[in-house]
Amino acid sequence: MGIYLNPGSGKFEEALNSEIYVDKSGLIAYTNKVFGTKQKYVCVSRPRRFGKSMAAEMLSAYYDRSVDSTDLFDHLKISEDASYEKYRNQYDVIKANIQEFLSRTHTMTELLNRLSRFLLKELIREYPDVDYLDDTDMTQSIEDIYAKYGRKFVIIIDEWDCVFREYKEKHEA
Repeated sequence: MGIYLNPGSGKFEEALNSEIYVDKSGLIAYTNKVFGTKQKYVCVSRPRRFGKSMAAEMLSAYYDRSVDSTDLFDHLKISEDASYEKYRNQYDVIKANIQEFLSRTHTMTELLNRLSRFLLKELIREYPDVDYLDDTDMTQSIEDIYAKYGRKFVIIIDEWDCVFREYKEKHEA
């Protein structure tokens, strides 16, 4: 379990344990429905404070193969869906909060390089026996892992819109 690669279910578990929790696990059923289709790229766009980060934590906990999240989801709406068992805890999950990277960099290039560097470090640690993981090319490294193990990745990008908020006047960003 890493910070960005297979981050586990702890943050979603905190949400479930909170006094106020609204079951949005229907989003999982939709996501499962578009797996393996041309519509597999999903953007959840809502105003600020509408639960996008919690939804990202929920999706991460559901798909992350490094944990067994059965106890977290068995009482939620998704457990009634035919796809519930098929996809739960079956994938490597990459989850990145872009705001965390933006706050530590000054340009988009720095942000992307930092993100890539941190993710690659975790991929190399998780898959040390892959013959050649390119420590400069995250996409190629994911393809190499897939070629060797057939592992599919679920990539969850949270706070992707922070770039637009923070760099309003910097159109080159």
